[in-house]
Amino acid sequence: MRLLIQRVSRASVGINNSLHSSIGKGLLVLVGIEEADGQEDIDWLTGKLVRLRIFDDENGVMNLDLGQVKGEVMIVSQFTLHASTKKGNRPSYFRAAPEAISRPMYERFVAAVEQATGSRVATGVFGADMQVELVNDGPVTIWIDSRNRE
Repeated sequence: MRLLIQRVSRASVGINNSLHSSIGKGLLVLVGIEEADGQEDIDWLTGKLVRLRIFDDENGVMNLDLGQVKGEVMIVSQFTLHASTKKGNRPSYFRAAPEAISRPMYERFVAAVEQATGSRVATGVFGADMQVELVNDGPVTIWIDSRNRE
């Protein structure tokens, strides 16, 4: 599983020119899922996400986590995080899991983050054509891959 995490002052998802969900200060998380991903990946990434200290403390140092700032979370599925551009200029998405695997994994990840934070997680609609708007605060953008745990 891959996460692209952006610290935001606000974010929203629109579908068919209609607002679907929105958050204020918090994290917009784009998630890509591979066939080999499982519950261990969900558990590890959930822990990393909710404990990631990327919010400023009173001294302007990134030292606080999501819970400490009472931040919100929005999770949006994005298979293109597994794009391969090795050959040619048209990306290949062969590493992205098919919907039968990725949809339940996405739903389990959202549920795990809700349980870990104790609050509702805003989402997109799996497989929909979405318009995601955000104001990246910082900017702060972090990439985490459960296959490359650095």
